[in-house]
Amino acid sequence: MTAVLTTSGRIAIATAIKARTAHMAWGTGDAAWGTTPPDPPASATALVAEVGRRKAQQVRFCTPDANGTIYVPEGRFNITDTPTRYLVFQFNFDFTEASTSIIREQAIFLDTVAAAGVPSGQFYLSPSEVANPGTLLVVQRPAPIQRAATTRQFFENVVVF
Repeated sequence: MTAVLTTSGRIAIATAIKARTAHMAWGTGDAAWGTTPPDPPASATALVAEVGRRKAQQVRFCTPDANGTIYVPEGRFNITDTPTRYLVFQFNFDFTEASTSIIREQAIFLDTVAAAGVPSGQFYLSPSEVANPGTLLVVQRPAPIQRAATTRQFFENVVVF
C-alpha cells in the first residue's frame, strides 16, 4: 500500500521551509553549456561554479491566480498570509555582486552558515565567506545572464510542495 502526501502535509512542509533561512546562490556553471544548459541532476548538492549567494529578501506564501501580480514561467500567483503549499522566494542582487560574471546556474539553499568573522548583517556572501552551504532545495540552469555593474538582478521563484 502506498501512502499519499496530502495537501495539508504539503502545507506543513512549506510552513517548515518558510521558517528557515534561505539564500540564492548563483554561479558561472560550465561555459561549454552554451546558450542551452543541460538540466541539473536531481542529486545535485552544490553548484558547478558558485560565485556568491544572497539572503532572501522575502519568503511568502502565495496562491495560484490567473490575474496575480507574481508572474513566473509556471503561471501567476498572489501573496497570501494563509499557509499554502506554494512559497515565493524573492532575491535582489546589487549592482556590484558578480558584476562581470555570466550566470548559468542558480539554486536556493536553506540554512547557509557564514564563516567566522562575517558580519551578521551581511546579506551577500562570496564562496570564501560560507562555512556551511546548507541544504540545496532547488536548482536551475537558465539561459546565460551577462551581469553588468549597471544592473540590479531581481529573482522571484515559486516553489510548489
